[in-house]
Amino acid sequence: MDEVWFFVKRRANKRWLWVALCRQTRQVVAYVIGDRSEKSCQSLWRAIPEGYKKARSYSDFWGAYQKVSPKETHRSVGKDSGQTNHVERWDNTLRQWLARYTRKTLSFSKSDEYHAWVTHLFIRK
Repeated sequence: MDEVWFFVKRRANKRWLWVALCRQTRQVVAYVIGDRSEKSCQSLWRAIPEGYKKARSYSDFWGAYQKVSPKETHRSVGKDSGQTNHVERWDNTLRQWLARYTRKTLSFSKSDEYHAWVTHLFIRK
């Protein structure tokens, strides 16, 4: 699991794309667009299919993951562990394909609705 930030209209309007990725198939099993709060992390957890909730999961040390994910199956790890490489690579692919996710760009979304729609199309393609 990981999160990627972007903005709508101006940098002050930060949003976060929360993603849960299956390590074996490299498919996105759930995603949520929200802020970087525990509430958004809970929304991501609820969006994950039941079969995946029982599997081992990995994330960075962001506190929301530790509060929401079950301690029995979840591990918070550093990037040097290699356990989050797949989702970090997916984040890079997202930033390469969709200019609106690039940090320093003139391309950005003008509305939350349109941004969500474009993100959905990218994930479901």
